[in-house]
Amino acid sequence: MFSFYTSTTLLVWLSLGVLSLLVYENARIQARDKQILFLTYLLIAVSALAEYCGVFLSGRENISGKLILIIKTLDYILTPMAGGAIILQLRLKNRWNWFLAGLIAVNTLVQLLNPLTGWMVQVDESNAYHHGPLYPLYLGMCFIVIGVVILQFFLYGLSFRRQNRKSLNAILILILVGIMMQELSGGDSRTSYLALTIGAALIFIHYVEFGAQSMDDSLRKQQIQLDTDALTGVYSRLAYTLALSELDAAGTLPKDLVVFTVDINGLKKVNDQMGHEAGDELIRGAAACITNTFYQNGRCYRTGGDEFVVLAQMPRETVTSANDRLQQEAAQWHGENVQTLSLASGYALAAENTELSAEKLVVEADKAMYAAKAAFYRQAGMDRRARRPS
Repeated sequence: MFSFYTSTTLLVWLSLGVLSLLVYENARIQARDKQILFLTYLLIAVSALAEYCGVFLSGRENISGKLILIIKTLDYILTPMAGGAIILQLRLKNRWNWFLAGLIAVNTLVQLLNPLTGWMVQVDESNAYHHGPLYPLYLGMCFIVIGVVILQFFLYGLSFRRQNRKSLNAILILILVGIMMQELSGGDSRTSYLALTIGAALIFIHYVEFGAQSMDDSLRKQQIQLDTDALTGVYSRLAYTLALSELDAAGTLPKDLVVFTVDINGLKKVNDQMGHEAGDELIRGAAACITNTFYQNGRCYRTGGDEFVVLAQMPRETVTSANDRLQQEAAQWHGENVQTLSLASGYALAAENTELSAEKLVVEADKAMYAAKAAFYRQAGMDRRARRPS
C-alpha cells in the first residue's frame, strides 16, 4: 500500500504529533519552553514534508517543473533549519546561536535565488531534479550546521553531572548517524528526518527526566535547609520534632536510647554585657562541643535559643563518661569574643524508663539538666533569673 519511504515519513509526522501532545499535557513545562518545542517539531515536520514532496514529485511529467523547483528550494531552506531547531530545545543563549542563525539566513538567501539561477538544484525536461553547480556549497553549510550542533550539545552537557552526559552524547550520535546514512547513500536511504524526530523525542525525555532530577535536588536542598539550624549547623527544631515522632511511632523505644539535654550557663549575662554576637558565638561553641562529643553515636538538635537535645544510642556504662567528655569539651573551648563556656547537661535512659515516650524521656533529661544548672548558679553565687551576683 505504501512505500517504505512513505511509511517512514508518515511515522515521523505521527511521532511529532504525539510529541506535541506530550508537551501540551506536561504541566511542569513553562509556556515559553512549550513554544520552543512546538516550533522545533513544526520545523522538522514541514522540512520532512518538503523533502518528501520533492522526492515524490521528481520525474513526474504531469507536474510543473517550476513547482518541483520551488519545493526543492524550500527543502534546501528548511533542512538546515530543522538541524538548528534541535538546538532550540537546548535553550542555550550564546554567540553560537547567533552564528547559526546567520548561517541559516545566508543559506536561505542563496536558496531563494535558486529558481532564477539554478545554483543549487535544476529540473530537466523530464521533471527530474538534479544538483546544481553550487550544491557542494550547500553541503558545506549543512556540515557547518552539524558542527555547531555538536558544539552546542557539548556546551549543553556541561550543565549536567558527568554521568548524565552520556545519554546526551548518545542522542547526538544517533542524530548524526541518521543524517550521514542518508548523505553517504546518495539519497536512497531517507533517514535524516527519522533520526531528527527520534532525537527530538529523546531530547524531550532527557529534558523531562533531568528536569525532574533537578527538582528533586532542589527539594533535597530545601529539606536539608529545613533540617539544619542556620546558626549552628546542627539539626533543627523541625528535624527534632520529626525524630521524636518517628521514635514514638515505632511503639517501643530502643533499649540503648539515651536522651541528653544541654543548656548554656550564663548566656543572658553575655548577651547583656557583650552583645548578641558574643552570645551567638557561645551558642555555636556549645553546638561544636556537643557534636564533637556525640558525633559517633548521636544526633544533636537545637531546640531553642541555647537549648540542645541529643538523641544517642550507646551502652549504659558509657553514658556517664559521655556526659563527662561533654563537660571537658566545654572547659577546653575558647572563642574570639568569649573565652569560657559552661554547659548544664542532663540525661535519661530509655532502659530505665521503659514506660515513657520519647517526648517524656526528654522531660526526664530536662529535670537532670535543670538540677545541674541550679547547682552551677548556687556554686557561682548568682541569681539565675537576674544573672548577676547575689
